[in-house]
Amino acid sequence: MGQVAEVRPPAVAGSFYPGDARALRRDLRGLLAGAVLESETWGEAPPKALIVPHAGYIYSGPVAASAYATLGTQRDRIKRVVLLGPTHRVAIAGLALPGVSAFETPLGLVPLDLAAMEQVQSFPQVLISPAAHALEHSLEVQLPFLQTVLDAFHLVPLAVGEASPESVAEVIEALWGGPETLVIVSSDLCHYRPYHEARELDARTWDSIQDLQMLRSHEQACGATPLNGLLLAARRRGLKPRLLDLRNSGDTAGDHRSVVGYGAFAFANADDGT
Repeated sequence: MGQVAEVRPPAVAGSFYPGDARALRRDLRGLLAGAVLESETWGEAPPKALIVPHAGYIYSGPVAASAYATLGTQRDRIKRVVLLGPTHRVAIAGLALPGVSAFETPLGLVPLDLAAMEQVQSFPQVLISPAAHALEHSLEVQLPFLQTVLDAFHLVPLAVGEASPESVAEVIEALWGGPETLVIVSSDLCHYRPYHEARELDARTWDSIQDLQMLRSHEQACGATPLNGLLLAARRRGLKPRLLDLRNSGDTAGDHRSVVGYGAFAFANADDGT
């Protein structure tokens, strides 16, 4: 694939989450500890896929933690994470790989799965775009959580621009693997609505996810494109979604006038989660 031995440095450390490793570890421990009781009701089937929000930790961190807390028994099992998130700064057509060999956070390096990326680069909807990844927060904010709840793992990061659900699902299914592979879609829900209006809209979005029905608009979720691809793959693979947490910035940060919605959802097979 012509990958160069380069590292994508953190772009939002110090703004979306602490830039100091000690402070970051402290915050992550607190967030995950607060989510443990909810995650204990998850059940035996481990999640194969998660939908996790991607705002600053002060806003969406508690909701994201409720998703990552479900991985408590999977620390040694998961060896590869396929991470998809929407592009916020650079418009692209398709799904972009970063053209580097590792991502960095204040907690250290996350190596990329170069063989898997080589595999999907043959798809016409997959391109290499360092620019799409350079300042993108939707993928980066997930990494410190993953570095905390998992042992050694490799990452396949895909920044998703304009794409059909089918083209996204094709890439997800090509990387599906077995119980060693976890799929994560990074997405917030509705944006800048009054508190009660946001709650109603996000509840309807959960209804769609629960029924594995495509979201109609990016007004429901900024990551609707990769999310719809996951919903299509989940339908084909017989996965069942479960709601872990559904709140908004009014619940976590206090201002109810104009809020952003956050949801944590897990998908598992009824038998073994693969």
